[in-house]
Amino acid sequence: MFRRAFWFTAGAAAGVWTTTKVNRQLKKLTPESLAARAADKALEAGHRLKDFALDVKAGMTQREDELNDALGLTQDPDRPDNVTALPGPRRLRAIDNDKTTHRPKFSYNRNEDH
Repeated sequence: MFRRAFWFTAGAAAGVWTTTKVNRQLKKLTPESLAARAADKALEAGHRLKDFALDVKAGMTQREDELNDALGLTQDPDRPDNVTALPGPRRLRAIDNDKTTHRPKFSYNRNEDH
C-alpha cells in the first residue's frame, strides 16, 4: 500500500513539475513575449552603441589635445568661437609665405589658343 502511495505521489509531482516547465516555455514563445525581448535587446544594443560613440569622442578629444600640444597650437580666447590658432610668430610666417595673392601676368583663357 505504501509503495503505491509513494509512486502515485512521485508521479503526480513529476507531472506538476513537467506541466509548469512546459507552460513557462510556451509563455516565452508567445508573440508578445518575443516582441518584448527583441525590444529589450534593441535598447541594450542602442545603449552599447551610445557608450561606444562617447568613448570614441573622448578618445578623439584626448588625441586632438595631444596633437595640439605637440604642434604648439593654443586656444585663442579672443575669438568668439574659440577656434585653435597658430602662435604669433608661426602664424605670421605662415601668412608671409602665402603665395595665393600672387597673380600671373599671362592669361589662362583657353579660347585664345585657337
